[in-house]
Amino acid sequence: MDGWTLDRTFNSSSGEVRWAALGPVGGPPVVLLHGTPFSSYVWRGVARALAVRHRVYVWDMPGFGASEMRQGQDVSLGAQARVFGEVLAHWGLERPTVVAHDFGGCVALRATLLHGAAYERLALVDPVALAPWGSPTYRLLGEHGDVFSRLPTGLHRALLREYVGSASHPGLRADILDALVEPWCTEAGQAAFYRQIAQNDQRFTDEIEGRYGELELPVLICWGEEDTWIPPAKGRQLAGLIPGAELRPVAGAGHLVQEDAPAELTLALGDFLRTAR
Repeated sequence: MDGWTLDRTFNSSSGEVRWAALGPVGGPPVVLLHGTPFSSYVWRGVARALAVRHRVYVWDMPGFGASEMRQGQDVSLGAQARVFGEVLAHWGLERPTVVAHDFGGCVALRATLLHGAAYERLALVDPVALAPWGSPTYRLLGEHGDVFSRLPTGLHRALLREYVGSASHPGLRADILDALVEPWCTEAGQAAFYRQIAQNDQRFTDEIEGRYGELELPVLICWGEEDTWIPPAKGRQLAGLIPGAELRPVAGAGHLVQEDAPAELTLALGDFLRTAR
């Protein structure tokens, strides 16, 4: 996986979490949150670039990537927000900059609005934040996870490749698509893939959507202009709900902005991190 390794562990309330830290010890802290059905792997290029000047923390949420996957595990957005608070405390970070993609956006927003996590600044990349969300495919998989989880391995892998591939506008390289799909193709991973979809529903954003006006920190919203998973119009709507939020469209990028336009995204985040509060 391109040398991407999470070499440390933390025992959270939802299972063992794998994580890593890059960049100079004592550098300004930046935490990167992935979405679904991804892992910290999607942040590898951005993380390495930001780590030139910052201490960058990456992690796989419980039930994702290299972190623990098990039957009966709570991997809902509610649980992930609580775990994020636990991880921040474990790292000893009081006011990091947080960068969150997809449902990582909901996790970061819930952690600060409901659980008191404090951030220096917040960047949201094509986040799950406003209703309605979840593509027809996503909802179908969640409603019939008991059936899909029993698919033969080959069919499950083919379904995953088609689904994950649709998150990119120009298309993913075969090796990157393989890396994104592989964690879900073990026996535990196949069950975990459908479990995390089944546990998530719109109530997790409904509970916080009316509170976005309470955010009192610099907020950057980046959005792939070709996102077919969450329409760019949601970015404009979200920017209108958060006081002072900056909206930065990313041309030619789909939902996986990190893969479709890594240079443009890294530049936007670098500018945001350099801006004095």
